[in-house]
Amino acid sequence: MKETAIHGGSISDFGKQATHQPSWDDARIFLAIARAGTLSGAAAALGLGLATVSRRLDRLETALAVPLFSRHQSGYRLTDDGTALVPRAEALEQAGHAFGEAARGQGQVCGHVRLATAENLATSLIVPSLPALFARHPGLQVDVVTDVRTINLHRRDADLAVRMIKPERGHLTTRRLGTLGFGLYGAPAYLDTRARSEERAGFEEDDFIGWTEDYSHLPAAQWIERCLRGRPCRLRTTTLTAQISAVSAGLGLAILPHSLARPAGFTCLFDDLGVDQPIWLAVHSDLIQSARVRAVADHLTGVLLDRRMDLRGRP
Repeated sequence: MKETAIHGGSISDFGKQATHQPSWDDARIFLAIARAGTLSGAAAALGLGLATVSRRLDRLETALAVPLFSRHQSGYRLTDDGTALVPRAEALEQAGHAFGEAARGQGQVCGHVRLATAENLATSLIVPSLPALFARHPGLQVDVVTDVRTINLHRRDADLAVRMIKPERGHLTTRRLGTLGFGLYGAPAYLDTRARSEERAGFEEDDFIGWTEDYSHLPAAQWIERCLRGRPCRLRTTTLTAQISAVSAGLGLAILPHSLARPAGFTCLFDDLGVDQPIWLAVHSDLIQSARVRAVADHLTGVLLDRRMDLRGRP
């Protein structure tokens, strides 16, 4: 689908080459659309009507004389000019928060942060840690997005990410915060009934719980494929949550993070799998100085470093 542009030209700051003086409050509309990717998502986040959001975006693009988004069937994507303006709009947002905080004398970190991460880290580690973050910064709002396959920090799908693959593209600042260790686990109910002689060292007769074809690139999925040598898995899923439930039900063996399997009471049969994964924190470099993003990044860094031995599978 062709991109739809309202005006041509380039811009290095708000107001340059503008046909009219822009309304600074429209920067809030611009940021909401950039974060949500759709007019409806931005309208819901701002509590405004869809027509109001569309009208104010048109007004801002007309005032700036450049297209900020390209329109697609799947939503709104930032143009190069729009991408260049995001950190400046972020600065305006932070300045607005700072002005209000100074007036109230509270000095709080405020604003919206979108975090992309893996489901297992979100449910077992990050989300349970958020009460401490919100207690320090009541003005923060956080989105936790676990569908990491669709998240691209360079496109501003999220402000920061905690993931097991180091991003190699985009203007990003990264830091390794630990290692996620994995083992081959089974539940006592399965291990008590498994048909396996004492002489056999392998897992030729075991049932396995693995990943669907969409996730065949995962190290755990590849290990199981090598182990099974053409045999199918008893069950395949798209989430670790479902795999943990299947192991608990006694359906077979699965490769699980130590930090999730041990608290569930599962037994580790083998932990030298070669599938451990590094944990990376990635932040768009333009947002490093954003107080709201930095507050979340610092919190996540502390949480992951405190739990680094547990995540790796060491006592």
